[in-house]
Amino acid sequence: FYVPQDVGGDFKRYDDLLDSFDDTLERMKTLTPSHVVFNGRVGALADDNAMIAKVGETVMFIHAQANRDTRPHLIGGHGDLVWETGSFDDPPATNLETWLIRGGSAGVSLYT
Repeated sequence: FYVPQDVGGDFKRYDDLLDSFDDTLERMKTLTPSHVVFNGRVGALADDNAMIAKVGETVMFIHAQANRDTRPHLIGGHGDLVWETGSFDDPPATNLETWLIRGGSAGVSLYT
C-alpha cells in the first residue's frame, strides 16, 4: 500500500478518496510502500492476524504486487490450483510449489 504521510510520519486523512489522489500518486512514484502485507493484513503470517486453518481445510492466497516480480513459495506443500495472472477465466496450473506474480499483477492459489 502507498498511504501518504505528513512530514511527522503520521498517515494523512482525507474527506474524500479523490482528495488523496495527488499525494498517493507522489508516494507511489517513490516506489516505497507504506505497508507490505500478506493476504491484505500486516502480520498475516504470525501474531494475532495469522491465518489459521485445520489440516484438510482449503485456504486461498491472494498475492498482488505493485512494482516488482515476486515468486510466492509454499514450503512443505504445493498450490493445488494456481492462477498466476489472476484470471479465473483461464484454467489454473496445478501442484506448483513456486509461481511468478508479475509486477503490477495479482495471482491466486488454493491450497489444502
